[in-house]
Amino acid sequence: MDTPIRRPEEILAYRSLRRILASKPTALWTVSPADSVLTALQVMAEHDIGLLVVMERDKLVGVLSERDCARRVLLAKKSAESTPVADIMVRNVVTIDAEHTFADCLRLMHQHGIRHLPVVEHGQVIAVVSIRDLLSEAVRHNAKIIEELERERLTIFTSTA
Repeated sequence: MDTPIRRPEEILAYRSLRRILASKPTALWTVSPADSVLTALQVMAEHDIGLLVVMERDKLVGVLSERDCARRVLLAKKSAESTPVADIMVRNVVTIDAEHTFADCLRLMHQHGIRHLPVVEHGQVIAVVSIRDLLSEAVRHNAKIIEELERERLTIFTSTA
């Protein structure tokens, strides 16, 4: 039987990013700035992801999304085979530290109009959290709340009968 929410870290807004990442696969998919956009798209397709971290000598230098590829390559009528990732990647990357919370992630994503946040710990990217990851966490949290309310309601009705 689950215990009711009693501590601040059990409240969704205060849930740590580290806790959210614990339920997510740990793989971090990257490309280099010199890789072709086609290579990047193949990595995204192979792993069913929408964003890659662009790394150069273990340093974050950018991110590349499917949307970047579609808008900056396909619509610009460039060749995915010959266009390097460096030409279209986003260089000013918004990141978040692993110690921040669910609410911090949502706030940053909304403020910057982004769907993915690279998570940094001690200066190194350790994961990427997506709006879908946060939505999944919210669904799980709300299911738990509903279950607790149902259990409480049943307790009240059976104790008065």
